[in-house]
Amino acid sequence: MSEEPPAPDPSPEEPAKATDADAWATAAAEDLAAEQARRRAEHGPPPGSAAEELKKLVDTVADKLAGLQSPLLGGLAGPAAQQVVRQVVQQAKAAVEPVIDRNPDVFDHLAAAGGELLAAYRSAVQAQERRWTAGTADPARDRKDPRDPGEGTGPGERIDLD
Repeated sequence: MSEEPPAPDPSPEEPAKATDADAWATAAAEDLAAEQARRRAEHGPPPGSAAEELKKLVDTVADKLAGLQSPLLGGLAGPAAQQVVRQVVQQAKAAVEPVIDRNPDVFDHLAAAGGELLAAYRSAVQAQERRWTAGTADPARDRKDPRDPGEGTGPGERIDLD
């Protein structure tokens, strides 16, 4: 026999640590799944990418246009007009859908850029509204032109047109 010491038996605490780590990950995953299910039930499914949403919009508009009745054309041209509308809608969908499928990232970038533009516009409007609503009680301070010294400071005569 050799003189090497026997290998230590794994202590019962080591598997417990691994189990605890797995239990923690499992519990966190379960909590996350439960929270996602609760939000889906409360708010509906989350929106898809911009490309998916654009496809849904095109489909919805196409369905609405195809289902429209034409009161302007009368009873005689109604079925023929509906057929023309359906053809135009199908051609438009055939032209738009491949573009959406080939370039989904473009629509995500456009949506992000639109959000940034909206935020910038909102910021500018809120700042202007604050200035409008913060008006002063003294009308002399609310003059349109800050360089205008007001009445009575120059040699000219004020003419009232009313």
